[in-house]
Amino acid sequence: MNLKRLNLEPYLLLLPSIAYLLLFLGWPMLQAFGLAFQTDDMQWTAAHLQRMFGDAAFVEALRTTVKLIIAIVPLQFILALVMALLMMERLRGSDLLVYIYSIPLAVSDLAAGIIWFSIFTERGYLNSLLSGLGVLDKPFLFLNYQTNWPLVAIILAEVWRATSIVFVVLVAGLQSIPRDYVEAAEVFGAGWFTRVRRVILPLLRPSIQTALILRTILAVQVFAVVMALAGRGVTVLAAEAWRWYGEYRNPHMAAAYAMFILSISMTTAFIYLRTLQVKEEMRL
Repeated sequence: MNLKRLNLEPYLLLLPSIAYLLLFLGWPMLQAFGLAFQTDDMQWTAAHLQRMFGDAAFVEALRTTVKLIIAIVPLQFILALVMALLMMERLRGSDLLVYIYSIPLAVSDLAAGIIWFSIFTERGYLNSLLSGLGVLDKPFLFLNYQTNWPLVAIILAEVWRATSIVFVVLVAGLQSIPRDYVEAAEVFGAGWFTRVRRVILPLLRPSIQTALILRTILAVQVFAVVMALAGRGVTVLAAEAWRWYGEYRNPHMAAAYAMFILSISMTTAFIYLRTLQVKEEMRL
């Protein structure tokens, strides 16, 4: 029996991506792992992790990061799903909505934080509007760190900035669903909500899985928006990693925080992959 010739073309096409991942992701991750679990004289140790868990700011940073994940991810997913479903209804002007929804994609994290800082600051746009309408006699301190308003401002800024990422992923998934399925359900008398729940969402599960994994990982790593809006008033895990590296000059502790962030990201990705597992017969 003649052996079929091995087709190397797919592997050759993957080589640039593999090289990029190994060079710019794999090697830095390996170095961070070494910094987190080794001393300066290359001895293996867990002392850096123990010090991180005992750090005074660790619990507060973890609590704030979890709060942001719980608030941001569901809000962004629901908004992006509604936006994507409305666009797929092919309403008048729906093509223009794609461009409007995608505008925040061109805005960097830091720029988004500065924009929303200019809205919520004491002399910002929101206070000026409320004062002009006669609602406020004096400016309201939205970014008072003794209240929850800075956290609310961060959530709003993140929802505005990154909902478009989830939207783009969901739109791509919706466009891959054959119209025949939806039209068949409509012929059999299924209403709009029934079509969405029974037909669209099950077929959209791979895109939902991708969007949730991507957005949760980015929410775990949120940094620039927090720094622009709250500075030291609100701390997150990524901010503590930056402070240990940039201010305290301790790369071992910074790497320990980075490894902890990586472990949270990998755990949440595993949970999404298991809970939103796509059955083979459901693949198009």
